[in-house]
Amino acid sequence: MRIAVPNKGRLHDPAVELLERAGLHIEGGADRKLYADTVDPDVSVLFARAADIPEYVDDGAAALGITGLDQVKESNVDLVDLLDLDFGRCRLVLAAPEDGDIESVDALANGTVATEFPNIARDYFADKPVSPEIVEVSGATELTPHVEIADAIIDITSTGTTLRMNRLAIVDEVLQSSVHLFATETVAEDPKVQQVATALESVLTADGKRYLMMNVPRKKLTDVEGVIPGMGGPTVMDIQDDRDNGDEMVAVHVVVNEREVFETITSLKAAGASDILVTEIERLVE
Repeated sequence: MRIAVPNKGRLHDPAVELLERAGLHIEGGADRKLYADTVDPDVSVLFARAADIPEYVDDGAAALGITGLDQVKESNVDLVDLLDLDFGRCRLVLAAPEDGDIESVDALANGTVATEFPNIARDYFADKPVSPEIVEVSGATELTPHVEIADAIIDITSTGTTLRMNRLAIVDEVLQSSVHLFATETVAEDPKVQQVATALESVLTADGKRYLMMNVPRKKLTDVEGVIPGMGGPTVMDIQDDRDNGDEMVAVHVVVNEREVFETITSLKAAGASDILVTEIERLVE
């Protein structure tokens, strides 16, 4: 089974890192290759342009594809969206010169829009009361209004810095995008495909979580449970009987959000917990 992965650019490194964290170590590294094996003999990686990945998956050259939602929407292929991989977030926006006359979509009734995403642009305007001319460009989209090629643009933005540098203002949001895991409908339920999807999801679920372990006198267990902001109830295990003071001790294990660890530890100490250990979580299968 092949997984198509972006071969370069801002999506390449996070995609490879996610596969590695999920246990699909790429043999021999991921640089300057078209194909690579993984530690799983049934799974290999195909490196391709992010824009080409939807076609590779649709044609069956790869069973799975990791690429942006915007690339799939632009390709017009029918793929199953298995999982939002939570990186590469951006927006496609309609923008026009900030000192111009276009302040709403309606102002483009007789206008021209330049974009690298003509299919997305046509789909967007299909639901609008105007039908401007769509001009496909292959780069430097933000310059087109200033050289009178277009009245407005549809382009990707992450922070808005490039738009501001080119004196462009956002008129409307066209699409929110991030990197997803895609498959065709014919293989989406394949056990190996589901195994890979579960492995990737387990990494995403573990992000921002920490595993807490502590010792608690059983008579203080209710107090400790009351201050644990964990995922469900904690795991409680008998560990010892303190013969000196008669306090039966239990081990308490729980998963908490990383942002809550600092205050939680203080509350746990006050409630009677001791020997508190905090560890990172590599993967978490819910």
